[in-house]
Amino acid sequence: MQFAQVPMRNIGPVKIIGEVVDDAVMVPLATYETPVWPSTNRGAKVSREVGGIMATIIDERMTRSVAFTTPNATVAKNIAHEVLQRQEALQSVVAETSRFAKLLDIHYEIIANTLYLRFEFLTGDASGHNMVTKASDKLMRWLLTEYSDLSYLSVSGNFCTDKKNSAVNGILGRGKKVVTEMTITRDLCQNILKTTPEKIVELNLKKNLLGSIAAGSLRSANAHFANVLLAFYLATGQDAANIVEGSQGFTFAEMRGEDLYFSTTLPHIIVGTVGNGKGLDFVQQNLALMGCDQKREPGDNARRLAVICASAVMCCELSLLAALTNPGELMRAHIAFERKQAKVD
Repeated sequence: MQFAQVPMRNIGPVKIIGEVVDDAVMVPLATYETPVWPSTNRGAKVSREVGGIMATIIDERMTRSVAFTTPNATVAKNIAHEVLQRQEALQSVVAETSRFAKLLDIHYEIIANTLYLRFEFLTGDASGHNMVTKASDKLMRWLLTEYSDLSYLSVSGNFCTDKKNSAVNGILGRGKKVVTEMTITRDLCQNILKTTPEKIVELNLKKNLLGSIAAGSLRSANAHFANVLLAFYLATGQDAANIVEGSQGFTFAEMRGEDLYFSTTLPHIIVGTVGNGKGLDFVQQNLALMGCDQKREPGDNARRLAVICASAVMCCELSLLAALTNPGELMRAHIAFERKQAKVD
């Protein structure tokens, strides 16, 4: 087997506080967008100076939507309503596929005579792609024996939604939703970020919020979540295609007296510490570096990983916005660092 080589560095430490992580953590990032490293490091320095990034997991679930054909919409509606009342029986079916999979909820959509059932699961320390597909496949076969008016259409009906921009993931949830927060003094803004709180607030409003509205962005208002998400996913053995929905999210900034309140909300962080891709030596080393290989309750290592990921995204998002408030700074930094990196390589 051959491997593609991607440059990787550890940045930080990033100081994080909260229920899931209360620690200063070095964070590995693998990327060709090499200015991401110093930019994230600058945000990490801010995190240490303010006492830590407050990181909160709001929700977590992995989804798979299945699709059935029915005789008509009335039949589809009646079956959907009945299925919603049978979650205990459905969980018994799910338990046959994995000791970690737990059915959380079901939502449905009916279009013409097609019935979409969106199953939502907890998946332990796995990101859960295969786990939820296996469970959903088993649920489909069970439902086909229970309801003669159902016909198989697909084990994936795009109402999940997997690796595509959508509104449904933001509304109903897919992956781990993490909110990060920092309050940064004016002195720190000026001394480390080389800008002012007012400039960051104004830029976030007019670039991230209004600019995204003008562009028709879907449930997304941020500067570049995707850059750090991809770097983090590659360094930790994740399915990198999940940055499609992962890059949807919100950056928020406001004045708190003379200080800057800065926050990022990432609704779709899809990561795991076990499963495909996690057996590679460098992945194991990186998970150990971040303390995500410990003996904990099922799901706790993956939650820790998601919080660290969100915190790294926040660090680079803050640093980029600060750079953009100063004319020419972004391009000067890219040229200086990428030329230096090319000489090193």
